[in-house]
Amino acid sequence: MNLKRTIVLNCVLAALILSWGCHSYNVRPDVSAEERFEIAKKMFSRKHYFEAKNQFKILTLNNPGLPFMDEAQFLLAECHFHLKEYILAADEYNRLLRLYPKSQWLDDAEFMIGMCNYKLSPKPSLDQKYTVEAVNSFQRFLEDFPKSDLVPKAEKLLKTCRTKLAKKEYKAGELYRKLHYYEAAVVYFSSVIDNYYDTEYVKPALYWKGECLYRLAKNVESMETFQELVRKYPTSQLVVKARQRMREIEAELLKTREANGIAPDHSQTKN
Repeated sequence: MNLKRTIVLNCVLAALILSWGCHSYNVRPDVSAEERFEIAKKMFSRKHYFEAKNQFKILTLNNPGLPFMDEAQFLLAECHFHLKEYILAADEYNRLLRLYPKSQWLDDAEFMIGMCNYKLSPKPSLDQKYTVEAVNSFQRFLEDFPKSDLVPKAEKLLKTCRTKLAKKEYKAGELYRKLHYYEAAVVYFSSVIDNYYDTEYVKPALYWKGECLYRLAKNVESMETFQELVRKYPTSQLVVKARQRMREIEAELLKTREANGIAPDHSQTKN
């Protein structure tokens, strides 16, 4: 029994020694900037990001004028990113943009600023400060680097962020609608319609805005909202319900006109 325990302990100790050996680097204090850069890149390639981060930090602080310093700055930011230090990473990417405006890493850095904010973005029910920052970052990237290879990925991530923001607004509208606070619900549904028209939430937002306006006895505005839904999204499953409500609104408007001695207006039923 003791022999087995000894063998197991020796195996564990050997594994620990091997692990420590893999992560240990003998970097002399007087090493040249070029040598330190190569060592740091080797650390980075082996995914030893903490050790690489320290070396890139020394390089960028002490040798700002060397020709490879923009790459060192970018890799420093990358180390922070891989260590999930997204706020620090964004600061370092921004530093690259400020200090090296002609660097070949500019588009990568600006894209990664968006990625940092994207990674910090929480679920829709929480504060969306970083989601908004991600949207702004990706939009700025697309404007600054329209021919970058990263454009398709940026567009996809931008759509994801905008959908998350739309969901937050839509869910707020849903909550107020269910609580019968129809005016507040209309505000949030209108925000989805006006600001997030390219997301999946615009169609239900239009429908429920129309319903809330109907509940507020704003029949003309309700009719116009339903007409917009039918006109823009004729294949939506919500169109059937919208048309039914439009017929009810038209009947109510007709009664009102007749009661006031006004001739019927058939323009409301064109859709």
